[in-house]
Amino acid sequence: MQSAITVRQLTKKYEEGATGMLALRGVDLDAHPGELLLLMGPSGSGKTTLLSIMGCILTATSGSVRVAGREVVGLSEKQLPALRLENIGFVFQGFNLFPTLSAGENVELMLDLKGLSKARAKKRGQELLDQVGLGEKYDSLPADLSGGQKQRVAIARALAGDPGIILADEPTAALDSHTGRTVMEMMSDLAHKRGRAVVIVTHDSRVLSFADRIVTIEDGAIADKNDADAIPPALLAHPLVHAVPRLA
Repeated sequence: MQSAITVRQLTKKYEEGATGMLALRGVDLDAHPGELLLLMGPSGSGKTTLLSIMGCILTATSGSVRVAGREVVGLSEKQLPALRLENIGFVFQGFNLFPTLSAGENVELMLDLKGLSKARAKKRGQELLDQVGLGEKYDSLPADLSGGQKQRVAIARALAGDPGIILADEPTAALDSHTGRTVMEMMSDLAHKRGRAVVIVTHDSRVLSFADRIVTIEDGAIADKNDADAIPPALLAHPLVHAVPRLA
């Protein structure tokens, strides 16, 4: 099975003073279609840096990152946005919604970037909000939504480009247990029912039962390399990606 994202010998050095700081140290990791992968570890361990490089937001210092089979290390800043738009949807702890745009307009913004006409974008935006259970909130501003509703709008926006990869940074940290579980059930469905590769950075122990695989990062390196490139047994016969889903 081809990985959605393949990381090999990845390093990232932040230049700080004379020596700089090595945030990632020779990381190897695969993220597979149909899998929900959790990245865990203490604060400052390099989880978010790794996720950002996998998502073509940060550039690596050295190593290889292949997204949907394409090498991204070495691509110019002008080439990366198109690659992100085509392949990756992002969900963040802080939701990152535009406060002056309605829920529907926040979703449509991504569709506009994909080149859809205004009419098609509005129709698809409504469909995506319906999909996450917020069809009636199309005209609501973010300030009028609960935390869980904002996160569901963010998920709808992440799905707007129909990406094969969903990357999420602490998506449940600001949510109560019930709402967090709802969000994780949606993430699980994206992996197991729609064949997406879902990678989530989290400190939230409440979400562990949803994981197909957990990879721990410590001091910029994978703590157990056997976990980093293993294909979960549950993926070995899924009808969408040649693997069977293990629903939480």
